[in-house]
Amino acid sequence: MGGAPANFACHARALGAEAQVVSRVGADGAGVRLLDELTRLGLEISGISIDPTHPTGSVGVTITHDGQPVFTIEPDVAWDHIISDILMENLFKRADAVCFGTLAQRSATSAKSTRGLVALTGPDALRVFAVNLRQNHYSTATVAASMELANVLKVNEDELPRIAGMLGISGNVRECLNQLVSGFGLRLIAYTRGAAGSILYDGTEWSEHPGLAVEVRVTIGAGDSFTAAVTIGLLNRWPIARISKVASEVAAYVCSSTGAVPHLPESILERFEIEAVTTRPIFRSL
Repeated sequence: MGGAPANFACHARALGAEAQVVSRVGADGAGVRLLDELTRLGLEISGISIDPTHPTGSVGVTITHDGQPVFTIEPDVAWDHIISDILMENLFKRADAVCFGTLAQRSATSAKSTRGLVALTGPDALRVFAVNLRQNHYSTATVAASMELANVLKVNEDELPRIAGMLGISGNVRECLNQLVSGFGLRLIAYTRGAAGSILYDGTEWSEHPGLAVEVRVTIGAGDSFTAAVTIGLLNRWPIARISKVASEVAAYVCSSTGAVPHLPESILERFEIEAVTTRPIFRSL
């Protein structure tokens, strides 16, 4: 099981939140297995609809010598046909945070549903845009529309120069981050740079983390775990230095493990005093 939305939701659940995936699967064996696995991991699945025509999405992944994934994403699958309904609308109206990306907006149907649902969240809700530029499955219009909706941005070192070019932004890393925060009124931007660590910026304060030395097995899911930890920290109103430390520790552990959603050890949870979120659920839109 994989995919950024499910990875994010599973990590958010592991870090103490109520979490839910909003998506669509096919009426096939893969869809049944996905729903069973999400249920086993403690996630509510009522936001996942069944598509009678299109198959459950699948992605081929090969791993490079340094543990980096290369994806082959199947076209025209169930999650390309997410249709908003009353249940989904109510979920988003109640959400404290929603995280969404670019990949599931590659089709007009799912793009319309995603943007419409995110727009329903309350004025205090976190709208986390986790950029996931994959092959040719994105456009400048999608990035621009997502930035207008977001109040939190998660972007990595490969994505930043690409979205900066799309949005007419230039300068060094900090200059680009500052322009994104000020230009789109973001509450926070989280910039990750692999083994070199990360930078968090809230428009006033910078928190730079050098990264943690680990033996990398597979990096799939590490960025999603980082995003989940940042979201939990923001919901708990932690200082950004603490958020940076927690997110880095969680992501480093995922990199050192196999699979996108490994079980987080108690040592991590206890060390950073991660507590259950007692607010309303977090929801992850595809």
